[in-house]
Amino acid sequence: FAALHHDIAAIAGCAVSTPRCFGVDPALRINVFDELKLGESYAGVFQVQGFHNESRAFLFQDSWRNVRVKEDVAEVMLQKLRDKTEFTVLATLKQERLNSGVLLSIHYAEHRYLELESSGQRNEIRLHYRTRDQRQHTEGFPYSLADDRWHKLSVAVSVSHVVLHVDCNRIYERVIENPSMDIPSDTTIWLGQRNQAHGYFKGIMQDVQLVVMPQGYISQCPDLNRTCPTCNDFHGLVQKIMELQDVLAKTSSKLSRAEEKMQGLDGCYCERSCSMNGELYREDERWTDGCRNCSCYNGTVQCETISCPPPQCPPDSAPAYVPGSCCKECQPVCLFRGRVYVEGDLKSVRDSSGNCLLFECQEHSMQRVENAPCPELTCPESEHITLTDRCCKVCRGHHFCVEGHSPSCVENSECVNLEAGSCCSCKDGYRALRDDSAYCGDIDECAEGKHYCRENTMCVNTPGSFMCICHTGYIRIDDYSCTERDECTTGLHSCDENAICFNTVGGHSCSCKPGYVGNGTVCRALCDGLCQNGGSCVNPDTCICQQGFTGKRCETDIDECTDGFVECDSRAICVNLPGWYHCECRDGYHDNGMFSANGESCEDIDECATERHSCANDTVCFNVDGGYDCRCPHGKNCTGDCNHDNKHKHNGQIWVLDNDRCSVCSCQSGLVMCRRMVCDCESTTADLFCCPECNPGLSSQCLHQNRLITYSSGDTWVENCQQCQCMSGEVDCWPMSCPPVVDCEFTQVPEGQCCPRCITDPCQADTVRNDITKTCVDENGLTRFSGAAWTKHRTECTLCQYEGSTHTLCSSILVGTSGDFRSPQG
Repeated sequence: FAALHHDIAAIAGCAVSTPRCFGVDPALRINVFDELKLGESYAGVFQVQGFHNESRAFLFQDSWRNVRVKEDVAEVMLQKLRDKTEFTVLATLKQERLNSGVLLSIHYAEHRYLELESSGQRNEIRLHYRTRDQRQHTEGFPYSLADDRWHKLSVAVSVSHVVLHVDCNRIYERVIENPSMDIPSDTTIWLGQRNQAHGYFKGIMQDVQLVVMPQGYISQCPDLNRTCPTCNDFHGLVQKIMELQDVLAKTSSKLSRAEEKMQGLDGCYCERSCSMNGELYREDERWTDGCRNCSCYNGTVQCETISCPPPQCPPDSAPAYVPGSCCKECQPVCLFRGRVYVEGDLKSVRDSSGNCLLFECQEHSMQRVENAPCPELTCPESEHITLTDRCCKVCRGHHFCVEGHSPSCVENSECVNLEAGSCCSCKDGYRALRDDSAYCGDIDECAEGKHYCRENTMCVNTPGSFMCICHTGYIRIDDYSCTERDECTTGLHSCDENAICFNTVGGHSCSCKPGYVGNGTVCRALCDGLCQNGGSCVNPDTCICQQGFTGKRCETDIDECTDGFVECDSRAICVNLPGWYHCECRDGYHDNGMFSANGESCEDIDECATERHSCANDTVCFNVDGGYDCRCPHGKNCTGDCNHDNKHKHNGQIWVLDNDRCSVCSCQSGLVMCRRMVCDCESTTADLFCCPECNPGLSSQCLHQNRLITYSSGDTWVENCQQCQCMSGEVDCWPMSCPPVVDCEFTQVPEGQCCPRCITDPCQADTVRNDITKTCVDENGLTRFSGAAWTKHRTECTLCQYEGSTHTLCSSILVGTSGDFRSPQG
């Protein structure tokens, strides 16, 4: 309960924005630059001046970089992020104009678990992640980050809540699908690129960090006060209360059994002894161990930290630690150049000639001591470090602990090197008994509840750690849990034949073998290069494609429009989509709201009535099917001029659009005709901005995501429901748009496809559009609206569907543990 009280107080303290809440525990912060050691050599990355004059940043320039975190370091980073529901991505950067690049990418194969991208082509910040139901999702935030200016960027995720800050200003706040941080092993982490071929960020980055805590943006912008705890904070409190209730029930049971045993020992007497550090102590014996007073009581060693009262020192002395003593003692001091030094302290100074003189505090005065000859340094002069307690310089990274200049690290403490000296640090499993960490005491993880022992185990404290001992009759699963039986060895499991079974408490878990993917219960082969666009890998290196795709890896979309599979209405044009198509109204037509599949719902736009024509004042607009004419009244001599964007254009005039230099317009007898500029790659004056395909340089080409296909600048393609384009050597992808589906009641996105289609089976529908104007009458004569559900003869009636008359379709639906609907039973 003390731990619970502490957590509640911590959250309450943050709720009123106490300054201590702004600090970030280093264990919760992942500095990607430090983990990568960017100061070392990376091709295409150069150190430059950062956002502030004295800060350090890195220029990401070339397109053949390989800035990837090493596998062992990546696994340590992912351990902090794995299964977390609250995290923040922080970055300080300056991105080149029009560059589309990835800031940070954490992905396994083609699955992006966390990727932050900035598109200068579309002025958009994109957050790519994987949802709880293992679907890829992209959240786009319209914002121009690629403007060649410094920006502070923060993307904070809390369960299903995301907040985007730019330069400490809250730009967007949304509710999104829950991200899944169930990140598998062998996941890769890249900085400034998605992989070796795509997503190259160009510009300067000063830092990129991951903060695994609520509202991590406060560490970047402390002035953004944290006004209230997050939902995850309260979820944690509820979980802790439940755990404490369980611990209390188990402890009460153990206490009752212990009292029964104690009653049988009341008549016995035996003197017990204690053992500590190889020494044997009798009952009630007391002794001092380092900075602790210990005693032997009832066979158990009990130690308490020595309380050191502040020493009352005379004016010419000061409290300081001395070897062999736990508490500070009064030591003589020296006053030298306005500063106070304790007996034995050294201080180096330089005289007017630049010579170094070394002094030592001895009996209240600084006495000069002889300098030993300085050894020759093997490092560059830029790596030399000047120290205050000696005249000789040392190289950066000098090992002070080896030469014995560190404090005396005595009990369960070890020496740690610093930039210009050393200090003591407690070993893992120990805490400091005094402020210089020279003496450290064991942490009793069992008593303090800081262990990981699970069901059917007993926690036993050990020096610096703990052990989880299985209860009698149970077998060990791992270091922290035990179970009553091994379902894996007995064959009582549900794992696929291509999966590995792991025994767990009260059950088991399954994991697919290398070369297979799935949930362990069902595993399928993994093809080399993966089957694209929803294709199924039935055997190694063999893909079966979804409808609408073909090729060895199902990488080629079948163009239903050019291959003659589709016949659209004359007022519509066929538009190919990945795995599908739709009929889109031609210029001069618009849909009447019925959205028929073959384009029959397209109808003419009356440009004259809606004033969407370009006829000059001396002509009369006359509507025609799919367009309009500018007709000259009888007896008049008309100019044939045009009105365009509130500007007068002469007949025959040609001009370039102000907002699109790649489009050319002309005025012909009152009609304005606009088209994209024709690219003549033979001409030396070809505009490469409008005609990127005319750029023959290798630097302008792009590699497909599978690294097997090369695209020229200007080429477009579709990959994983995203429209991609190669622009001057850089790949930019954005979620593709789908035509509206409004003429059907049930829709579904088929596996491997991108856009919803109409279906008739409601049990397979992703979405249901209930038309409340359609009703049906139930068995009791009551009118029900479409979509209503009620119980009939103990069977869940899941759907009321109108079928031409007042007719009720009732289905008996079984609900599985995952919440998915199964097939109707009636």
